[in-house]
Amino acid sequence: MSCGEPHETDCSEVLDHLYEVLDHELPDSECVKYEDHFQECNPCLEKYGLEQAVKKLVKRCCGQDDVPSDLRAKVLGRIELIRSGQAVPDDDISLPGAVESGVRES
Repeated sequence: MSCGEPHETDCSEVLDHLYEVLDHELPDSECVKYEDHFQECNPCLEKYGLEQAVKKLVKRCCGQDDVPSDLRAKVLGRIELIRSGQAVPDDDISLPGAVESGVRES
């Protein structure tokens, strides 16, 4: 995605870090860099706004559910594997109760 205009920070870099910006997981200096990009790039700003709205909706609808600690540990472990560039196992991380109902999450 790109608006076709040159930017100091490339659109692909901004979108690669979109969730970290939304979750306030980056140092302030990096957040400022991405926020500056949003000021000048409407397609990236629209994507940011859409993902921010989805995140708020999920929080409103599902924010009260407790995540089982073992599932949380598996998800965080999977994220670390992906970030480090290691191969990710093929086994699925399923939600509790999903196997009994015949539904698998991927």
